[in-house]
Amino acid sequence: MRTGGGHAVIGYSHECPGGFGELMLLDEDMIIEIPSELDDDFAAMVDRGEMLEHAEVFGHFYGSPRAPVETAMAEGRDTLFDIDWQGGQQVKQAMGQDVVSIFILPPSIDELERRLRRRGQDSDSVIAARMAKSEAEISHWAEYDYVLINDGLDQAETELKTILMAERMRRDRRPGLSGFVRALNEEFARR
Repeated sequence: MRTGGGHAVIGYSHECPGGFGELMLLDEDMIIEIPSELDDDFAAMVDRGEMLEHAEVFGHFYGSPRAPVETAMAEGRDTLFDIDWQGGQQVKQAMGQDVVSIFILPPSIDELERRLRRRGQDSDSVIAARMAKSEAEISHWAEYDYVLINDGLDQAETELKTILMAERMRRDRRPGLSGFVRALNEEFARR
């Protein structure tokens, strides 16, 4: 999806096809075991404050590096994260008012389970664990700025783009707006 002025999720995961520490789209569909020697590398990055958010999910480590996100923000680009509610809280604590949180709900619990099974990558026990985790995740929906119901990809994408555009148009997010209005007022003064 292209939203203009933005880019997709940046994340570190031991699940990267190219190895630990590669920039990638965070994708739950790629599950491999992390070699134990990489646990220490990941922990060191966390200890040094290099991760904006991090978590261990189903025995796998995930995190979003701080530096590329801060660079993107300085360049006026959006960064979208696909993270759980705890990661969202970590990002909100670290980035404050620059964060717009969007919770995406499934259209139904049955459909959520169908989607997990359709992926064909998880055992019944992993799906059961994901369903249990989803129940806990959904309980945090009211903590978000916006809530989307993912009943169809096209509609969800349209709604997401609408939120992004509206947030970009907020007065406090429009650099140069004060100068523009000042110039308009100067035009009035010259009349």
